[in-house]
Amino acid sequence: MTPLQYYIGLAKEGTKASIAEIMRHLNRNMTIAESKFIDFALGHVDSEEGVAVMEHYLFYGTQIQRNYSTLYFGRRGEYLLIRKAYDLGLIDARQAFSR
Repeated sequence: MTPLQYYIGLAKEGTKASIAEIMRHLNRNMTIAESKFIDFALGHVDSEEGVAVMEHYLFYGTQIQRNYSTLYFGRRGEYLLIRKAYDLGLIDARQAFSR
């Protein structure tokens, strides 16, 4: 199994534990390839629980987790949610409003 397949599998599970495992890999030591795999894989989170977990990371995650959550919700068109995170000072304008 490739790293991309691994991350996609976790994202499709869409559980708190599976998304936490993905988010655990978001750090300054990750490779560019890994960051792209994770970003792509997160797009496969589609379960109700998974979306709720992603929202939790948007508001309570580390900065890098909030950034990836912003990308996730931006792709889903959830701009009011992103605006709320921006208004709370959790993400910067560049992250919040770039398309």
